[in-house]
This record gives sequence, C-alpha cells and structure tokens, in this order.
Amino acid sequence: MMCLMQKKVAELGEYIIFKNGIKGIVEKVYENSVIVFITENKTNMEFAGNRTVVAHKNYKVVVSKVKNP
Repeated sequence: MMCLMQKKVAELGEYIIFKNGIKGIVEKVYENSVIVFITENKTNMEFAGNRTVVAHKNYKVVVSKVKNP
C-alpha cells in the first residue's frame, strides 16, 4: 500500500513517483526540479546512469525520507 502525499516540493532523500509509475529517490533539489535516482522502472524508458531530472509539477511524494541503517 502506497501513501501519496500532496507536497509541492520533495526533499532530499524522499521517494517520489512519476511518469507511468517510475519510482526513485530524490538526490538533489533545485528551484524548479529534482534529480532522481531511479529505483523501480517497469516501463520501456531508459535513463543514463539510472538518474533523471523531474520538474516539481511532474511527480508526487510517495512516503517520506529513506532511513539510513
């Protein structure tokens, strides 16, 4: 079960979902976008280095920050 939060801007380390269900972890936050390390991609799209830039208006925050062990 996934809980999508209605935040405008993700924070560093948060999980987001975008474009047809691609999931990733926010690595860097910019004024208009974030850089995401992709953790789950069930589409035919390929991303160099498993990273991409996503505009704030094109994603939703899934839960909260990744916890370090």
